[in-house]
Amino acid sequence: MKVLLASQAIAGHFNPMTGIAMRLRDAGHDVAFYTGSVYARKLAELGVRHFPFDRAIEHTADNLNELYPQRAKLKGPLAIRFDGERIFASNVTNFFDDVRDIHAAFPFDVVVMDSSMFIQRLVSALIRKPVVSFVPIGNMESDPWVPPMFFGFLPARTPVHKLLQAGARLVSRLVVTKPARDSYVRQLAHFGLHTPGGPITDEPYRWSDAVIQTGTASLDYPRSRTNPKVKYVGALLPYRQAAGETGTGRPGRYARTVVVTQGTVDNKDPNKLIIPTLEALKDRDMLVVVATGGAGTADLRARYPGPNVVVADFVDFEAVFPSTDVFVTNGGFGGVLLSLAHGVPVVSAGINEGKNDVNARVEYAGVGINLRTETPAAAAVAQAVDTILADPGWRARAEGVRRQFEAVDGCAAAVDVIEEAVRAAAGPNVR
Repeated sequence: MKVLLASQAIAGHFNPMTGIAMRLRDAGHDVAFYTGSVYARKLAELGVRHFPFDRAIEHTADNLNELYPQRAKLKGPLAIRFDGERIFASNVTNFFDDVRDIHAAFPFDVVVMDSSMFIQRLVSALIRKPVVSFVPIGNMESDPWVPPMFFGFLPARTPVHKLLQAGARLVSRLVVTKPARDSYVRQLAHFGLHTPGGPITDEPYRWSDAVIQTGTASLDYPRSRTNPKVKYVGALLPYRQAAGETGTGRPGRYARTVVVTQGTVDNKDPNKLIIPTLEALKDRDMLVVVATGGAGTADLRARYPGPNVVVADFVDFEAVFPSTDVFVTNGGFGGVLLSLAHGVPVVSAGINEGKNDVNARVEYAGVGINLRTETPAAAAVAQAVDTILADPGWRARAEGVRRQFEAVDGCAAAVDVIEEAVRAAAGPNVR
């Protein structure tokens, strides 16, 4: 069958889907990928046909603040409000028009799309092809038992917490997510479609034939209802990891290894997490491996020349994590999953781009310490790292998640979901 994969031009959305693409191709399917031109070279290396964005605005980790200078000044709910409308919802019509044009050149049998593109209903209703959504973050579907997104809440356990979260849910609906929702509804109306009320983040779960959900149910919160469309596939990892300087040429010299990163989006100011971590650990008997994501690498190397500090643009986490004791991160979901896939506990410190929700799940699962800030003090980082190293329970719980991941071949499970969705669509309820 012909399979079109589609994703935002953002690493954490695109990279995990490359594993699915290659597994589909190995299974004999004709595969193409719709994403930004920034990934043209990568797809050429993989031998996957590329349809670049045409009408769609290409948002990447490097150009967001250039496209929207005002974005850099926004924090918390205001940043989520802006991103929801301008980066995600505003592209819905553009994405759909591009995909409809692609269908003329590549008559796909199914679309496997990044959930944050929000064109599931349009493809299903107007192109009339099965849709499988890929969710690269934690389960976004709303539920009475699950805290509202973007606030970093844990499940409410007391009447006061329930009241607080009810208020936050109302603020989210009326203020934070309303511009994105309104934009989405207007665009659907342009195509003659009407959608009932509810958060825009529920749309992939309503209008997809199936949902490939990264992670495991153990990293989600308890839910009052189970959506049969949702299939957890574990730590779905990129087809190939980026290689870089890792410090693995220094085995045995240090008692412990700590890896730290701010990811590839919120990495321009190392004072948020990288520098506090280096200040906390630079004089310890431990190897500190820093992945900068390509921002400020030379300056950090000059500032921290110690033999136990390795600073690189990119780190081959697959090579480093087997000997890592603690992963310090701002909460990118892909990095957290990769760390747990190696049984490495986490110290997390991040707020924006929904990272506070990722970090709350780390805390809830007991696989790491959530510092609940994006600018922790060096002393707070040191204390969290020491706490994890002193108590083997943190490693044991992370190892438990690793075993759950190892029990599932994520790419194979994803392919099964896609093939089953196509078979079901070809049955009595053919669209």
